[in-house]
Amino acid sequence: MKRTRVAGLVEMENGYALMHRMNVKPKENSNQPFGEYYVFPGGGVEGEESFEEGVAREVLEEFGIVVEVKEKLYFRQIGDELDEYLFLCKYVSGTLGTGTGPEFSGDPKYAHRGQYIPTIVPKDEIKNIRLIPEEFKEKLIKDFNL
Repeated sequence: MKRTRVAGLVEMENGYALMHRMNVKPKENSNQPFGEYYVFPGGGVEGEESFEEGVAREVLEEFGIVVEVKEKLYFRQIGDELDEYLFLCKYVSGTLGTGTGPEFSGDPKYAHRGQYIPTIVPKDEIKNIRLIPEEFKEKLIKDFNL
């Protein structure tokens, strides 16, 4: 069954709010990233929610901040497995780092996933970090003159 993932690009304090992933363990027979990298906050669309509702919910769960979803920026398709969308979001309220998603629960079933650290990366540093998906990073650098 095809999965749909939505994510947000949230501008804050002259940078972007990203999830810094550290100490992620490699999985056998998987092409999932491991080690240290950054990702846009997001996840799967649930039930009948719109893509925009899914982005807002995921950003709130992961970062503890409320955002206004402004526009769709990018789309990519990975075969018959995944459709992924990145939306530009405007920060509205809340304190970064107060997310309550399951990855912050301390549940041992998430231990192999490493640490999740909400971080603001300055715009001029985006080109220097490992930001996944690389395809969205390249478009972001080009389109936003980073």
